[in-house]
Amino acid sequence: MKNSTSSISPATKNGMSNFHIGNAILSITGIAILAATIFTTWTPANLFSDKMQNIYEIWQAQSTVIYPTPTGMPALRIGIVAGHYGNDSGAVCPDGFTEMDANLRIATLVQQKLKAKGYIVDLLEEFDPRLNQYLGLALISIHNDSCEYINDEATGFKVASASNSSYPDRTERLEKCLINRYQTTTNLRFHVNTITSDMTSYHTFSEINPETTAAIIETGFLNLDNQIIRNQPDLIADGIVAGIECFINKENVPDLNLGDSP
Repeated sequence: MKNSTSSISPATKNGMSNFHIGNAILSITGIAILAATIFTTWTPANLFSDKMQNIYEIWQAQSTVIYPTPTGMPALRIGIVAGHYGNDSGAVCPDGFTEMDANLRIATLVQQKLKAKGYIVDLLEEFDPRLNQYLGLALISIHNDSCEYINDEATGFKVASASNSSYPDRTERLEKCLINRYQTTTNLRFHVNTITSDMTSYHTFSEINPETTAAIIETGFLNLDNQIIRNQPDLIADGIVAGIECFINKENVPDLNLGDSP
């Protein structure tokens, strides 16, 4: 059978070749435009709610970790230290109730509440090996104050962050968020004048990765604040969770109310 293209002139063949090249260029251009459109559509801003996108951006700003592609969120990891857990009892009340008991109960509730919100939460011991270079959105160590009667002013909570933080703006924001949200939730007063170097130089601050923003909270005095610590640990946990989310979501924090602080 005779080849059907043998009768086509050179000029015609050249025109057909140019036509195919032109179509190829148009096809490539079209694919590029389509790909750009898809990429724009599937950026994190459109994949997630405004709240989750804000978390995503804060997490990116706070760490040098290489994140997954836009199809997956980075690990929203938070560390919760139950003070004295795994080491000693801490303060001991006359009936045998210990600070460690209170700390662990509150820390466990905080962990459960944060996990229910979609975070990855590590419940950590006082001297947990995982604290070495721990990397996360935030780390909070939960403690309580003495079970002995000191005076009528020994009531309320305390919050402190590292005095030598590499990122003072972050630690200050976490500290303010915890103070404001915890005070609003529990109605306990901020006991600012009794914050000691044991809190601002807390050992965990120097163990974790410097990219992790950390704070320590003493949720109350085991003596005069006994009722809320023992009977309303859920309320205490709610205040801590609200403070952590305030920090992560960059929520507004009013000036600290220190009017009732001793």
